[in-house]
Formats: sequence, C-alpha cells, structure tokens
Amino acid sequence: MLHFTTDEFAARMARARAAMAERGLDGMLLFAPESQYWLTGYDTFGYCFFQCLVIGGAEPALLTRSADLRQAQLTSTIPDIRIWVDRAGATPADDLARMLRDLGLAGKRLGVETDTHGLTAANGRKLAAALDGVAALVEASDLVPTLRLVKSEAEIACIRQAAALSDAAFDAALGEIRPGADESAILAALQGAVFAGGGDYPANPAIIGSGAQALLCRYASGRRTLSTQDQITLEWAGVWRHYHAPMMATVPVGPVDPRHWTMHAAATAALLAAENALRPGNTLGAVFDAHAQVLDAAGFGHARLNACGYAVGARFAPSWMEPAMIHAGNPTVIAAGMTFFLHMILMDSDAGLAMCPGRTSLVTPAGAEPLSRHTLDLRPG
Repeated sequence: MLHFTTDEFAARMARARAAMAERGLDGMLLFAPESQYWLTGYDTFGYCFFQCLVIGGAEPALLTRSADLRQAQLTSTIPDIRIWVDRAGATPADDLARMLRDLGLAGKRLGVETDTHGLTAANGRKLAAALDGVAALVEASDLVPTLRLVKSEAEIACIRQAAALSDAAFDAALGEIRPGADESAILAALQGAVFAGGGDYPANPAIIGSGAQALLCRYASGRRTLSTQDQITLEWAGVWRHYHAPMMATVPVGPVDPRHWTMHAAATAALLAAENALRPGNTLGAVFDAHAQVLDAAGFGHARLNACGYAVGARFAPSWMEPAMIHAGNPTVIAAGMTFFLHMILMDSDAGLAMCPGRTSLVTPAGAEPLSRHTLDLRPG
C-alpha cells in the first residue's frame, strides 16, 4: 500500500537525518502525522491518540496502539512497531521513555515536534515529565516541514492529480448552481467528484456558504436554498494520496450585482500579481505585498484578509494548510518545486458581498504555474 518507492522514502529519511545532524540532534520524536507519512508512508488518523515515530536509532521505530498495528504494517516502511496497551491509567509517555532506553537514545539530545495536532497539550506535559532525566528535548517542529516544502517529482505528480480532481469538482458544482438549488446538492456534487475520481477526504471540510454565509471562510453546519439573486462561495480541494490542491470561487447566482463585477476585477488582478511574484528567490512576504497593493489601490483594503495563501502538500485533519503562510513580512524564500494555494478573499461586510478567486500553483524555475485548467472568468450560476 505504499504510494511512493522505497528509494523515495530512503532519500527523505536521509535528508531528515542530515538535517538532524546539522542541528546536533541524536534523534527525533515525530508526532505530526504529516511527518510520519512523508518519511515512512504511515497512513492513519490514529494520531488522535498518543503515538510517536522515533528516528535516530538504526531503524525508525513507532509507538502506537493495537488498533494501528496493522495500519502501520500495511501502509509504512517502519520495521519496528511497538504497542502501548489501552487500560485504566495507561501511561504511553512512560512506555516511550522505556523504548528510548531500549533504542540506545537515553541521555541523548532529541528533537521533538510539539507544534502539531498529533501532540495535545496534556500529552505534551506527560511527555516532558516522563522524559525528564531520560533525554534532552529540543524543540524541532520546523525540521520536517521545512524539508517538505520542496516537492519531489513523485509528489508533484500527486499534486497535479489532485488539481485535476479540483477542476472536476468545480465542474460538478457549477452544474448544480442555479436559483432554487439546494446547497446540499451542490456540496454532494463537489465532494462526490473527488471521490469518483479516486481521491481522498480533504484534511478539513470543504467550505460552502451562500447569501450572508458567502462571507465566511470556514465551514459552518446547515444548508440553505439559493435565492433568485444570490451568491455562493466555495473553497475545496482535490486530494490525491493526501496531497491537496485547493481552489476557491464565489459564484453570483441569478442577476449579477454590478459590484460583484468590480470586486471580481480587483480580486483577479490581485491574484495575477501575486502569482507573478511567486517566483524563485522572492519571499512569501513579497507575494503578500503584491496582492495587498492591488486590492488597496482598488479600494478594497477594508475587505481583504491579512494572509493570502499558504503552502500545500500532504496534510491530515484538521487542516490542509501548511505552516508556510503568505502574510506580511514572511521571510521564507521561494524555491522551485514548492506548491502554494493563493486565495484573494474579499469579504465586504458593509455591502454584504463576497468575491474569492483562488487556485494552486507550482513554483517552476520560470515562476508560478497555475495547476487548474479553469480560467479566472466570473461564472454566474
């Protein structure tokens, strides 16, 4: 069930070990599911419980629950899988301490991922207590995410496939958007197209909102029926082998409010400016500035957000966003092989109108390559 070759996984592990050596780390305690998946293929939502992938010994070793034993055997390259036992008063952090001693990592300097949904605050406190005097823990949440920013050719192929699923999902949704349509049917068509194409669940719910809720950029429960004149905002992602290629759009419904055309012109100009700035050697802060300058000059400074995108790749619930955010002053230097979702979100609360074009791009040596086959034209429903 591996989605990449063993050579690919070996190359990733070698990069991780080299990065550890540069920081003077003897090992890493990996709690982020993305790190575990990227390095070994381990594919599970079992990170909602305590589990840790340890690298630093001769071979990677996983501490997890019995429910994930076969998951690890079938989906990963991990040779050493150990189980902590579910029981009253279970202390998996203590089991990890014993495991580290067994692996020869006691007394060593170990990096640890704490900035992840795979390690709750409660488990983090138990981890610190259990490893006090056992090993020196060093914050290293950024180590693997930094390595993951530049994608391999195999990863880029996954993101291209995800982008094709995003396009298919938009086609399906557009076929349902019209006055009197039920949001439930639109959402079913959108998400169904991804599943029908062999794709995965997204790491966070697709966003759908019409009327006043078109100004939301988070999923909210409850469906409504589109009015004769309306608007609907969608944010979704095609997902292939956990690799995401998000898209976003606001679709006017029925007669188009003239202000929607004005907002659309500004938002698409901002998107093109941001994509033009998304080139090797530039910074993510400069990409944000390019988008903000266009929207502010068009009089929409009050309606834009304080971020206009983020890196994308293989992610797990509860969010498909990578840590590399496109916001003011971000010094992260862009390189070929990175992938980003750029969204130009205009939410004008005074007018009650939204306009939110967005798409995923691959950074090439020549600049940004948008991965969607759709144009940026406004598509009234």
